[in-house]
Amino acid sequence: MLYDVIIAGAGPVGLLLACELRLADCSVLVLERAEDPYSPLKELPFGMRGITVPTAETFYRRGLLDDIAGGTTHLAVGEDGAPRRRAGHFAGIEFEDSNIETSRWQYRLPSPADTNMAAEMKQIEAVLTDRARSLGAEIRRGHGVDDFGQTENGVTVRIGAESVRGRWLVGCDGGRSTVRKQGGFDFAGSEPLFTGYMAEVEIADPEAIRQERTITSTGFYLQPDPGMIAMLEFDGGAAHRTAPLTLEHIQEVLRRVSQTDVTLTALRLATTWTDRAQQATTYRDGRVLLAGDAAHIHSPLGAQGLNAGLGDAMNLGWKLAATIRGEAPEGLLDTYQDERHPVGAQVLEWSRAQTAIMLPAPQSLAMGSIISDLIGTPSGATYFAERMWNAALRYDLGGAHPLIGRSVPDFELLDGTRVAELLRDGQGLLLDFDGELAQAGALWRDLKYVPGDVRERLGLAAVLVRPDGVVAWACDERPDPAELTRAAFRWFTSAAQVPAM
Repeated sequence: MLYDVIIAGAGPVGLLLACELRLADCSVLVLERAEDPYSPLKELPFGMRGITVPTAETFYRRGLLDDIAGGTTHLAVGEDGAPRRRAGHFAGIEFEDSNIETSRWQYRLPSPADTNMAAEMKQIEAVLTDRARSLGAEIRRGHGVDDFGQTENGVTVRIGAESVRGRWLVGCDGGRSTVRKQGGFDFAGSEPLFTGYMAEVEIADPEAIRQERTITSTGFYLQPDPGMIAMLEFDGGAAHRTAPLTLEHIQEVLRRVSQTDVTLTALRLATTWTDRAQQATTYRDGRVLLAGDAAHIHSPLGAQGLNAGLGDAMNLGWKLAATIRGEAPEGLLDTYQDERHPVGAQVLEWSRAQTAIMLPAPQSLAMGSIISDLIGTPSGATYFAERMWNAALRYDLGGAHPLIGRSVPDFELLDGTRVAELLRDGQGLLLDFDGELAQAGALWRDLKYVPGDVRERLGLAAVLVRPDGVVAWACDERPDPAELTRAAFRWFTSAAQVPAM
């Protein structure tokens, strides 16, 4: 069988991409080397993942948000003893939800996805697996990509003694991606400065370890919850995946970092990571593409990795599907690199900045103190939330209107239908609030024409929305059909299918 797309990796990124491709009726094979998806690191508390605004919007628009998030949040206790919501942190310096002024973010309407939230990795993968299979994606576990070759017309993938063929191959197979390595993609960036640890332990003398963010002359540690230890040792990443994570090893590192004689009596679970920050210089080589950690890796500080990868999948899915169907405008697939590579670069920059103020140096301590003061103000908290939640993400799509390139607001039609519901099947939308574009709205395949007013227009008259929920064109006054036509041709119609006007 010749598949339209072969996806390496059945993590959240590969699974979401499979769902997006199946919405467009592309045949999809997902290959996953691990036979069993279970891992204790995917369960709470280790499996808790922050969900940024664009990711929450993706799940909401595809009808998955309730199943994935389930309203899960994590509460901390303030100085008055009352629970407070952990809105996020920068290098362990927390900012509070009550300080964030979301009204500063232009063109947003209240929706279930208008803030960040948290979800369990195990649940994310389970929901996406069920959705991918229900849509008809084929998922083979215990079968990883061992090698591949490509021609002008397709890709042949070797899995053990078997070979399978596809028109396209997408590597969603993690930071040590076989697809990236076998494909010869350049992976550039910076080497690690630390080994990071997260450990669930029992402490004989818990009062010996401070709970708050603490930088010492040898590293950093934090006890976010009783028995949970997060720490960094600036060893150049030497202990990541090399030293056994035994009780003795964790205790030795904790003693060095905390500079105490703390005694651990039990180790339940531990994992390590580093701040290595690298990115593929290109996300595409011929018929092979990269997404998620296969395209960019960095430290998990700030919970950006999963979200960046899911953003890749959402951006790539409809563009690759349109290319496969022969309906893509010229250069559409190139816009995946154009739009997502800068996002990945910003995440790496943000990761490096957090490492810089966690270094055990007087300069870093001074900078951390300034950040702490800033993040405690409404302006500072709003800025950091905007960056950490990616709430103001905007692609450079050209066009003068400030909404172009941003996420479409969740408009509510007068009959109660919301834009998120209209995007559920993966088609684009032409929202025509005054009903003046009926003739133009019927010209493009896979574009729903939606006439009628909404409860809150935000000063807009019409909005053209891509399948991923990004605004491709907008106007405040009487719409110009010619301008709309140019925008629609750019995103929705190949030259061979330009309709007669």
